[in-house]
Amino acid sequence: MCTKHQVKTIAVLTGGGDAPGLNAVIRAVVRTALGKGLAVWGIKNGFGGMVENQMFAMTDESVAGILPRGGTILGTTNRDNPFNFQTVKDGQVIYENKSEQALENLRQAGIDALVVIGGDGTLKIASEFYEMGLPVVAVPKTIDNDIPGTERTFGFDTAVGVATDALDRLHTTAESHHRVMVLEVMGRYAGWIALHAGMAGGADCILIPEIPFVTESVIAKIRERQQHGRQFSLIVIAEGAFPQGGELSVARIVEGSHEKIRLGGIGEKLTREIEKLTGVESRCTVLGHVQRGGTPTAFDRILSTRYGVAAVDCMIDGTFGNMVALQKNQIIRVPIADIAGKAHNVTADNELLKAGRAIGICFGD
Repeated sequence: MCTKHQVKTIAVLTGGGDAPGLNAVIRAVVRTALGKGLAVWGIKNGFGGMVENQMFAMTDESVAGILPRGGTILGTTNRDNPFNFQTVKDGQVIYENKSEQALENLRQAGIDALVVIGGDGTLKIASEFYEMGLPVVAVPKTIDNDIPGTERTFGFDTAVGVATDALDRLHTTAESHHRVMVLEVMGRYAGWIALHAGMAGGADCILIPEIPFVTESVIAKIRERQQHGRQFSLIVIAEGAFPQGGELSVARIVEGSHEKIRLGGIGEKLTREIEKLTGVESRCTVLGHVQRGGTPTAFDRILSTRYGVAAVDCMIDGTFGNMVALQKNQIIRVPIADIAGKAHNVTADNELLKAGRAIGICFGD
């Protein structure tokens, strides 16, 4: 759905978890908008800043020097949903619908349209605001690469690079000590980071959520390598991976968050099983938020810039309710309603998955 709307002043916010390239998008949005004669406001700390009226006018100076910086100069959160906003009354925590208050704050500031940069939870909220009449354009952000409608989200390339570097380092210590090294990476319910990093880093086993694994298959791969004189093995496991007939490993539950379930711990569980069944000394490394931080790669800086420019172009054209996306190396527009609440996962016919099997990688099945 597209709606024509005269735009003079826009705002931009970042929601959900941080990802390398956020600042590059903000920079591109601000510079492009100012260059086309629009005024730009920044909203602090995601949708919470809309509710609490934490907004400020942005200039070229606001985005000077931020291209290579990780994180986001606007701040972000995955807890503040205006449609279910946490407040405290009489000492009690309650949740209220503050969406009208958020929209009124935008109206009072003279903001005509909003650029929302975020993942699936943020995009779902953006879609709800669009249905309420707010002109919205979205930019897909997540290191997990699990947003449908786009071939790549910014932040993913950087996260894969970090995980690949970790595998390279684990390789040498595993070989020196004749150990099994297990690397647990992020990705939630999608195995993209594990698959790409495992391929790039020479992993012997890659375990992803889309393929429930059999521990015996992993053990068989380790023993096969031993029979060929390889006394060490590298295993990459996604945080959302789980054994056949088993359950996800949940680190904790976070109330009031877009992402209520926090996954984690499957790497350590597998490591203990391997050591018990093989007698081989095994170690687990959990990368965690190391994958989110730091300088974005050149690819992510360029993609982020392209997304930011394309988002402003959408606003100039008056085509709202869209997410800018990458397909066949072209930036296109996809209706937010078509992708909100949906996921992009590794499928059985994925070319990289097939390539991994061809070169002998074990996927646990």
